[in-house]
Amino acid sequence: MGTQGTQESNQQAGAGGTGRRALLGAAVLGATGSVLGLAGPANAAERSRSGKGLGSLPVPTIIGHRGASGYRPEHTFGSYQLALDLGADIVEAGDLVPTRDGHLVCRHEPEIGGTTDVASHPEFAGRRTTKVLDGVSTTGWFTEDFTLAELKTLRAVERIPANRPHNTLYDGRWEIPTFEEVLKWQDEQTRKRGKQVWIYPETKHPTYFRKLGLGLEERVAKLLHKHGKDRKNSPVVLQSFEPSSIQRLNKLVDNPLVVLLSGAATRPWDFVEAGDPRTVADLITRAGLREIAGYAQGIGPTLDLVIPKDAAGNLTTPTTLVKDAHAVGLILHPYTMRNENPFLPANFRKGTDADAYGDSFGAFRTYFATGIDGVFTDNPDTGLLARADFVNG
Repeated sequence: MGTQGTQESNQQAGAGGTGRRALLGAAVLGATGSVLGLAGPANAAERSRSGKGLGSLPVPTIIGHRGASGYRPEHTFGSYQLALDLGADIVEAGDLVPTRDGHLVCRHEPEIGGTTDVASHPEFAGRRTTKVLDGVSTTGWFTEDFTLAELKTLRAVERIPANRPHNTLYDGRWEIPTFEEVLKWQDEQTRKRGKQVWIYPETKHPTYFRKLGLGLEERVAKLLHKHGKDRKNSPVVLQSFEPSSIQRLNKLVDNPLVVLLSGAATRPWDFVEAGDPRTVADLITRAGLREIAGYAQGIGPTLDLVIPKDAAGNLTTPTTLVKDAHAVGLILHPYTMRNENPFLPANFRKGTDADAYGDSFGAFRTYFATGIDGVFTDNPDTGLLARADFVNG
């Protein structure tokens, strides 16, 4: 995730928002108070406990991106567990893709050559192939060509070893989790920790998989219903880059729903398939946001839609996206904050080492000041410290 956006928003926030399923209103109000400095830490804590659903969580909410993927290979129980241990408010467990026999598993992409040891399994050498995934020719191994039993013989590895060589220490330790295993793990951790554990799964490439006869939304809804987690205050937030996937989920479950937004010039793939000419820039207009608010409770924009970067990679002036989204009752959980230099705005980098940390606290503070309601981060512990600084400051 994280296509650089260069759009400049000229919209002004409307005087009144449209009445929607106002599940997340408490979160929006909580964010507003914190950003304006109206609440000290005690009042902020009281506010976070006063609501239901996501409104019960601290604001800004710290979301462990694919777990604590700054420290462990992503989408493993090692990464998810560490995110909880570090204090993440929500764990993004996980990006959901199907197996050939219809099970949902947690991988960032259906192509698993970069996140598992499949290449070292000679019995699967013949499965390597090239497919067109959302218009992009992609070569590798794909989850939909494996049964769940076959995938369970693989082990996860670090996706970006050049930036995170320390994570390669854990290569091979963990298998690929299923979504049902995640739901059971969530219940176990909630009992053990004495507090509700939240998860934030994403439907990946839903149009692509529906054309293969492997529709994601029905499978997600069936499992959530089975585990009693398909209600409006259930601790499961569902997200997707394809608005039609969220619209489909809106008819199947009552969970909080979030539309993910990439760069301003990009088009959601379901729009491409349907011949809808609109881009993300159209979706973040007042009219576009009002439409999203008709079937979702939040948006997950790339950080560049909140504060664009200039040609040198430095942050410029914030857009009105936060104000415009809040005006129609939507919360914002942008992505993705990472500690390492290459992933930070240029003006927050330190030195030149690929895996060296920059001034991530400064970057967090700058994004929090825009009024966002939370953020995805590979480093939940850094995010929590940054939030404490921000709320107490």
